[in-house]
Amino acid sequence: MRSSTYILTTTLFLGLIGATAMAGELLAPGIISTGLQETSAAVTPDGKTVYFMRSDFAEKDDTILVSHRDGKQWSVPEVAPFSGQWHDSEPALSPDGKRLYFVSNRPLKEGGEALVAELGGKQFPGTNLWYVEQQSNGKWGTPVHIDGQINDGAQIYNPSVAASGNIYFSAHRPDSGKLYQIYVARRTESGYAAPERVDLGDVAQNRMDPGIDPDERYIVYSGNEGDSVGSTDIYISFRGADGKWAKPERLPGDINSTSLDIAPVPGRVFGEVYLSSNRSDGPRYPKVRDDLGSLQHRLSSPENGSRNIWRFDISLTLKDHGLDH
Repeated sequence: MRSSTYILTTTLFLGLIGATAMAGELLAPGIISTGLQETSAAVTPDGKTVYFMRSDFAEKDDTILVSHRDGKQWSVPEVAPFSGQWHDSEPALSPDGKRLYFVSNRPLKEGGEALVAELGGKQFPGTNLWYVEQQSNGKWGTPVHIDGQINDGAQIYNPSVAASGNIYFSAHRPDSGKLYQIYVARRTESGYAAPERVDLGDVAQNRMDPGIDPDERYIVYSGNEGDSVGSTDIYISFRGADGKWAKPERLPGDINSTSLDIAPVPGRVFGEVYLSSNRSDGPRYPKVRDDLGSLQHRLSSPENGSRNIWRFDISLTLKDHGLDH
Protein backbone atom coordinates (compact mmCIF):
# COMPACT_ATOMS: atom_id res chain seq x y z
CA MET A 1 0.00 0.00 0.00
CA ARG A 2 2.83 2.42 0.73
CA SER A 3 6.37 1.58 -0.31
CA SER A 4 8.18 1.92 3.01
CA THR A 5 8.22 -0.90 5.52
CA TYR A 6 6.48 -0.52 8.86
CA ILE A 7 7.82 -1.85 12.10
CA LEU A 8 4.65 -2.82 13.83
CA THR A 9 5.21 -3.44 17.51
CA THR A 10 3.19 -2.46 20.49
CA THR A 11 6.13 -0.51 21.87
CA LEU A 12 5.93 1.91 18.96
CA PHE A 13 2.76 3.29 20.41
CA LEU A 14 3.69 3.37 24.07
CA GLY A 15 4.68 7.01 23.74
CA LEU A 16 1.10 8.07 23.00
CA ILE A 17 1.58 11.36 24.76
CA GLY A 18 4.72 13.23 23.87
CA ALA A 19 6.27 10.96 21.26
CA THR A 20 6.65 12.01 17.65
CA ALA A 21 7.12 9.87 14.58
CA MET A 22 8.01 10.43 10.97
CA ALA A 23 6.34 7.19 9.92
CA GLY A 24 3.00 5.91 11.11
CA GLU A 25 2.49 3.96 14.30
CA LEU A 26 -0.19 1.32 14.52
CA LEU A 27 -2.32 1.79 17.61
CA ALA A 28 -2.07 -1.21 19.96
CA PRO A 29 -1.86 -3.99 17.33
CA GLY A 30 -3.90 -7.02 18.31
CA ILE A 31 -5.73 -5.10 21.04
CA ILE A 32 -7.28 -2.02 19.43
CA SER A 33 -6.12 -2.52 15.84
CA THR A 34 -7.18 -6.02 14.79
CA GLY A 35 -8.26 -8.03 11.77
CA LEU A 36 -11.67 -6.34 11.94
CA GLN A 37 -12.40 -2.74 10.94
CA GLU A 38 -11.40 0.02 13.38
CA THR A 39 -12.04 3.68 12.72
CA SER A 40 -12.39 7.08 14.42
CA ALA A 41 -10.11 7.37 17.43
CA ALA A 42 -11.26 9.79 20.15
CA VAL A 43 -8.65 10.25 22.89
CA THR A 44 -9.44 11.76 26.29
CA PRO A 45 -7.50 14.88 27.40
CA ASP A 46 -5.26 12.83 29.72
CA GLY A 47 -4.40 10.40 26.92
CA LYS A 48 -5.37 7.40 29.01
CA THR A 49 -8.62 6.41 27.30
CA VAL A 50 -9.55 6.00 23.66
CA TYR A 51 -13.00 5.49 22.15
CA PHE A 52 -13.23 4.06 18.65
CA MET A 53 -15.53 2.21 16.28
CA ARG A 54 -15.20 -1.46 15.38
CA SER A 55 -17.21 -3.10 12.60
CA ASP A 56 -17.39 -6.04 10.25
CA PHE A 57 -15.96 -5.83 6.72
CA ALA A 58 -19.40 -5.06 5.28
CA GLU A 59 -19.85 -2.23 7.81
CA LYS A 60 -23.32 -3.44 8.68
CA ASP A 61 -22.50 -3.89 12.36
CA ASP A 62 -20.85 -0.81 13.91
CA THR A 63 -20.25 -0.49 17.65
CA ILE A 64 -18.32 2.02 19.76
CA LEU A 65 -15.66 0.50 22.02
CA VAL A 66 -13.44 1.92 24.75
CA SER A 67 -9.94 0.97 25.89
CA HIS A 68 -7.92 2.31 28.83
CA ARG A 69 -4.16 2.69 29.17
CA ASP A 70 -2.55 1.54 32.40
CA GLY A 71 1.10 2.48 32.27
CA LYS A 72 2.31 1.06 28.98
CA GLN A 73 -0.51 -1.35 28.25
CA TRP A 74 -3.90 -0.81 26.60
CA SER A 75 -6.77 -2.82 28.04
CA VAL A 76 -8.88 -5.26 26.08
CA PRO A 77 -11.64 -3.05 24.64
CA GLU A 78 -15.16 -3.08 26.03
CA VAL A 79 -18.40 -1.90 24.46
CA ALA A 80 -19.01 1.71 25.48
CA PRO A 81 -21.89 1.93 27.99
CA PHE A 82 -24.08 3.93 25.61
CA SER A 83 -23.49 1.66 22.60
CA GLY A 84 -24.10 -1.95 21.61
CA GLN A 85 -27.76 -1.94 20.51
CA TRP A 86 -27.79 0.28 17.43
CA HIS A 87 -25.58 1.10 14.46
CA ASP A 88 -23.34 3.50 16.42
CA SER A 89 -20.17 4.92 14.94
CA GLU A 90 -17.63 7.74 14.72
CA PRO A 91 -17.13 8.90 18.31
CA ALA A 92 -15.67 12.37 18.86
CA LEU A 93 -14.81 14.05 22.15
CA SER A 94 -15.12 17.74 22.88
CA PRO A 95 -11.72 19.33 23.64
CA ASP A 96 -12.48 19.32 27.38
CA GLY A 97 -13.56 15.67 27.25
CA LYS A 98 -16.92 16.33 28.89
CA ARG A 99 -19.07 15.47 25.87
CA LEU A 100 -18.78 12.57 23.49
CA TYR A 101 -20.54 12.94 20.15
CA PHE A 102 -21.36 10.06 17.83
CA VAL A 103 -23.70 9.14 14.98
CA SER A 104 -26.38 6.47 15.16
CA ASN A 105 -29.39 5.00 13.44
CA ARG A 106 -31.24 4.72 16.77
CA PRO A 107 -34.84 6.00 16.70
CA LEU A 108 -35.48 9.56 17.82
CA LYS A 109 -38.11 8.31 20.26
CA GLU A 110 -37.97 5.13 22.32
CA GLY A 111 -39.89 2.35 20.61
CA GLY A 112 -39.63 3.99 17.19
CA GLU A 113 -38.12 2.65 14.00
CA ALA A 114 -34.41 2.71 13.26
CA LEU A 115 -33.29 5.54 10.98
CA VAL A 116 -32.85 4.59 7.31
CA ALA A 117 -31.03 6.53 4.58
CA GLU A 118 -31.14 6.19 0.80
CA LEU A 119 -28.63 7.26 -1.84
CA GLY A 120 -28.41 6.11 -5.44
CA GLY A 121 -31.43 3.87 -5.01
CA LYS A 122 -29.84 1.91 -2.17
CA GLN A 123 -30.98 1.88 1.45
CA PHE A 124 -28.62 1.64 4.42
CA PRO A 125 -28.59 2.58 8.12
CA GLY A 126 -29.22 6.27 8.53
CA THR A 127 -27.20 8.49 10.83
CA ASN A 128 -28.11 11.38 13.08
CA LEU A 129 -25.89 13.16 15.55
CA TRP A 130 -26.13 12.34 19.26
CA TYR A 131 -24.05 13.06 22.35
CA VAL A 132 -23.57 11.85 25.90
CA GLU A 133 -22.61 14.19 28.75
CA GLN A 134 -20.14 13.33 31.47
CA GLN A 135 -21.86 13.14 34.86
CA SER A 136 -20.49 14.21 38.26
CA ASN A 137 -19.52 10.58 38.94
CA GLY A 138 -17.46 10.45 35.74
CA LYS A 139 -19.90 8.18 33.91
CA TRP A 140 -21.73 9.03 30.69
CA GLY A 141 -25.36 10.08 30.80
CA THR A 142 -28.23 9.04 28.55
CA PRO A 143 -27.70 9.72 24.81
CA VAL A 144 -29.22 13.03 23.65
CA HIS A 145 -30.37 13.68 20.09
CA ILE A 146 -29.36 17.11 18.79
CA ASP A 147 -32.49 18.78 17.52
CA GLY A 148 -32.59 21.32 14.73
CA GLN A 149 -31.28 21.61 11.19
CA ILE A 150 -27.96 19.98 12.03
CA ASN A 151 -29.78 16.64 11.83
CA ASP A 152 -31.78 17.33 8.68
CA GLY A 153 -31.70 14.18 6.58
CA ALA A 154 -30.18 10.89 7.63
CA GLN A 155 -26.60 11.12 6.34
CA ILE A 156 -24.59 12.89 9.02
CA TYR A 157 -21.03 11.60 9.51
CA ASN A 158 -17.85 12.10 11.54
CA PRO A 159 -18.53 14.94 13.95
CA SER A 160 -15.56 16.97 15.19
CA VAL A 161 -15.92 19.59 17.90
CA ALA A 162 -13.99 22.84 18.37
CA ALA A 163 -13.38 24.58 21.70
CA SER A 164 -16.04 27.12 20.68
CA GLY A 165 -18.61 24.33 20.61
CA ASN A 166 -18.92 24.51 16.82
CA ILE A 167 -19.50 21.08 15.30
CA TYR A 168 -17.92 20.16 11.99
CA PHE A 169 -19.23 17.10 10.15
CA SER A 170 -19.63 15.62 6.69
CA ALA A 171 -23.00 15.06 5.08
CA HIS A 172 -24.95 14.75 1.88
CA ARG A 173 -27.20 17.81 1.74
CA PRO A 174 -28.94 19.78 -1.05
CA ASP A 175 -25.82 21.90 -1.70
CA SER A 176 -23.35 18.99 -1.51
CA GLY A 177 -23.29 18.16 -5.19
CA LYS A 178 -23.36 14.47 -6.04
CA LEU A 179 -21.11 13.38 -3.22
CA TYR A 180 -20.34 14.58 0.33
CA GLN A 181 -19.12 17.89 1.72
CA ILE A 182 -18.01 19.28 5.08
CA TYR A 183 -20.30 21.49 7.15
CA VAL A 184 -20.15 23.48 10.36
CA ALA A 185 -23.02 24.07 12.79
CA ARG A 186 -22.12 27.01 15.00
CA ARG A 187 -23.09 26.89 18.63
CA THR A 188 -25.24 29.79 19.82
CA GLU A 189 -26.97 30.67 23.08
CA SER A 190 -30.17 29.10 21.74
CA GLY A 191 -28.63 25.93 20.29
CA TYR A 192 -26.98 25.18 16.97
CA ALA A 193 -27.40 27.44 13.96
CA ALA A 194 -28.26 26.02 10.56
CA PRO A 195 -25.25 24.19 9.09
CA GLU A 196 -23.05 26.07 6.64
CA ARG A 197 -20.96 24.33 4.01
CA VAL A 198 -17.25 24.85 4.61
CA ASP A 199 -15.93 26.38 1.41
CA LEU A 200 -12.99 24.21 0.40
CA GLY A 201 -13.45 24.51 -3.35
CA ASP A 202 -15.35 22.81 -6.16
CA VAL A 203 -18.20 20.65 -4.80
CA ALA A 204 -17.45 18.13 -7.55
CA GLN A 205 -14.74 16.83 -5.20
CA ASN A 206 -15.72 14.43 -2.43
CA ARG A 207 -14.86 15.62 1.10
CA MET A 208 -15.45 13.57 4.24
CA ASP A 209 -14.39 13.04 7.84
CA PRO A 210 -13.37 16.47 9.11
CA GLY A 211 -11.02 16.76 12.05
CA ILE A 212 -11.00 20.32 13.36
CA ASP A 213 -8.18 21.91 15.32
CA PRO A 214 -9.69 22.95 18.69
CA ASP A 215 -8.90 26.60 17.89
CA GLU A 216 -10.21 26.22 14.32
CA ARG A 217 -6.89 27.25 12.80
CA TYR A 218 -6.82 24.27 10.44
CA ILE A 219 -8.93 21.33 9.40
CA VAL A 220 -7.86 17.88 8.21
CA TYR A 221 -10.17 15.63 6.21
CA SER A 222 -10.27 12.71 3.79
CA GLY A 223 -11.14 13.05 0.14
CA ASN A 224 -9.72 13.55 -3.32
CA GLU A 225 -8.84 17.01 -4.60
CA GLY A 226 -7.64 15.58 -7.91
CA ASP A 227 -4.17 14.52 -6.76
CA SER A 228 -4.99 11.58 -4.49
CA VAL A 229 -2.65 8.60 -4.80
CA GLY A 230 -5.10 6.22 -3.12
CA SER A 231 -8.85 5.69 -2.83
CA THR A 232 -8.94 8.77 -0.60
CA ASP A 233 -6.10 10.78 0.91
CA ILE A 234 -5.71 13.10 3.89
CA TYR A 235 -5.79 16.84 3.19
CA ILE A 236 -5.34 19.95 5.29
CA SER A 237 -6.67 23.49 4.92
CA PHE A 238 -5.62 26.48 7.01
CA ARG A 239 -7.99 29.27 7.98
CA GLY A 240 -6.77 32.78 7.20
CA ALA A 241 -7.11 35.91 9.30
CA ASP A 242 -10.16 36.79 7.19
CA GLY A 243 -11.88 33.57 8.28
CA LYS A 244 -11.64 31.99 4.83
CA TRP A 245 -10.21 28.54 4.26
CA ALA A 246 -7.12 28.25 2.08
CA LYS A 247 -6.83 25.90 -0.85
CA PRO A 248 -6.54 22.35 0.53
CA GLU A 249 -3.14 20.69 0.49
CA ARG A 250 -2.52 16.97 0.33
CA LEU A 251 -0.47 16.13 3.42
CA PRO A 252 3.07 15.03 2.52
CA GLY A 253 4.96 11.93 3.53
CA ASP A 254 3.80 8.56 4.76
CA ILE A 255 0.48 9.75 6.14
CA ASN A 256 -1.04 9.00 2.72
CA SER A 257 -0.85 5.63 1.01
CA THR A 258 -2.01 4.03 -2.21
CA SER A 259 -4.97 2.62 -0.31
CA LEU A 260 -7.86 4.03 1.75
CA ASP A 261 -6.92 6.71 4.30
CA ILE A 262 -9.85 8.22 6.19
CA ALA A 263 -11.18 9.72 9.44
CA PRO A 264 -8.26 11.97 10.46
CA VAL A 265 -8.52 13.75 13.80
CA PRO A 266 -6.00 15.93 15.69
CA GLY A 267 -4.69 14.27 18.84
CA ARG A 268 -3.87 15.74 22.24
CA VAL A 269 -0.24 16.57 21.43
CA PHE A 270 0.84 19.25 18.95
CA GLY A 271 1.06 17.74 15.46
CA GLU A 272 -0.49 14.42 16.43
CA VAL A 273 -3.09 13.03 14.01
CA TYR A 274 -4.99 9.76 14.21
CA LEU A 275 -6.54 8.20 11.13
CA SER A 276 -7.90 4.94 9.81
CA SER A 277 -6.22 3.09 6.94
CA ASN A 278 -6.30 -0.36 5.36
CA ARG A 279 -2.66 -0.15 4.22
CA SER A 280 -0.65 -3.36 4.38
CA ASP A 281 2.87 -4.48 3.55
CA GLY A 282 2.27 -8.10 2.68
CA PRO A 283 2.44 -10.80 1.84
CA ARG A 284 5.54 -10.87 -0.33
CA TYR A 285 6.04 -13.69 -2.83
CA PRO A 286 7.31 -16.30 -2.76
CA LYS A 287 6.24 -16.49 0.86
CA VAL A 288 7.40 -19.05 3.37
CA ARG A 289 5.03 -21.95 2.86
CA ASP A 290 2.07 -21.65 5.18
CA ASP A 291 0.54 -24.31 7.31
CA LEU A 292 -3.03 -23.82 8.49
CA GLY A 293 -1.96 -22.16 11.73
CA SER A 294 0.33 -19.56 10.14
CA LEU A 295 -2.22 -18.84 7.41
CA GLN A 296 -5.04 -18.28 9.89
CA HIS A 297 -2.81 -16.11 12.06
CA ARG A 298 -1.83 -13.84 9.19
CA LEU A 299 -5.33 -13.61 7.73
CA SER A 300 -6.71 -12.50 11.09
CA SER A 301 -3.90 -10.04 11.86
CA PRO A 302 -4.22 -6.23 11.62
CA GLU A 303 -2.43 -6.26 8.25
CA ASN A 304 -5.02 -8.41 6.50
CA GLY A 305 -6.42 -5.46 4.55
CA SER A 306 -8.80 -4.33 7.27
CA ARG A 307 -8.93 -0.73 8.45
CA ASN A 308 -6.80 0.02 11.49
CA ILE A 309 -6.07 3.09 13.57
CA TRP A 310 -2.75 4.81 13.02
CA ARG A 311 -0.96 7.75 14.60
CA PHE A 312 1.09 10.28 12.61
CA ASP A 313 3.02 13.47 13.28
CA ILE A 314 2.29 16.51 11.07
CA SER A 315 4.03 19.06 13.29
CA LEU A 316 6.48 20.06 10.53
CA THR A 317 3.60 20.97 8.21
CA LEU A 318 1.95 23.00 10.97
CA LYS A 319 5.20 24.82 11.73
CA ASP A 320 5.67 25.59 8.04
CA HIS A 321 2.35 27.46 8.27
CA GLY A 322 3.31 29.45 11.35
CA LEU A 323 1.80 27.26 14.08
CA ASP A 324 3.90 26.14 17.04
CA HIS A 325 1.43 24.78 19.56
